[in-house]
Amino acid sequence: MASLAEQFEVLSGLAKSGAHLSFGQDFFVKFYQAFLLSNRWQQYIEGVGTTLVVTAIALIIGVILGGVVALVRTAHDQQRHSHRNFLLGVVNQICKIYTTVIRGTPMMVQLLIMGMVVFASSRNFTVVGALTLGINSGAYVSEIIRGGLMGVDPGQMEAGRSLGLNYMTTMVTIVIPQAVKSILPALGNEFIILLKDTSLITVIGGKELLYAAQGVMNRTYEAMFPLLGTAVIYLILVMIFTWLLGKLEGRLRQSDRR
Repeated sequence: MASLAEQFEVLSGLAKSGAHLSFGQDFFVKFYQAFLLSNRWQQYIEGVGTTLVVTAIALIIGVILGGVVALVRTAHDQQRHSHRNFLLGVVNQICKIYTTVIRGTPMMVQLLIMGMVVFASSRNFTVVGALTLGINSGAYVSEIIRGGLMGVDPGQMEAGRSLGLNYMTTMVTIVIPQAVKSILPALGNEFIILLKDTSLITVIGGKELLYAAQGVMNRTYEAMFPLLGTAVIYLILVMIFTWLLGKLEGRLRQSDRR
């Protein structure tokens, strides 16, 4: 029985000579050249690895940046009108401008500005893309965290302060643990959105999953299988992370019952 490589050589030779291939034969030739020829499947694997690394870096940046912005804005909103802190007000305005600009402009435009203007001299487009995604995600994460913090009963903060705890200690030990349960589902969704948005860094030369698929397309002049394969891989990754998020939420619900 002929090997897959031999079958491919025969069928591709027939196709080049102008012979008509059946649907199954044409499907096999295109599938083989998109994934198996010259071990091209390894390019997709490398792309997945880069995609996950970029997602992790962007998520860390987004959570840290978003957490700081959320704490600043929450602290400002919870001030007494008679005890307004001028410096906190200035920082709060900067944070508001940041969230407004980032949330009000397209991700694609932000990537192009970062890749072609701010870091025009850099050749590490993947890192530039991860940084841009993190800055973008931080604006959305800040609103998610701020909403969770503001949703906690104000009496919790007052109770902590009445016990002699300062603002930050009360926030860290009392308010944030209660807010985490409402924040986590939205943060999980933001993580999934971030995972899919990594495909956009291809526009500035980031070498992630879609970049790998485009490399195969440029060699085979066939777009269907590389793009469908990329879509399936993204779908599988999203399904895995959705399942993990559901498991985590289930554990949190169990802890509430105890």
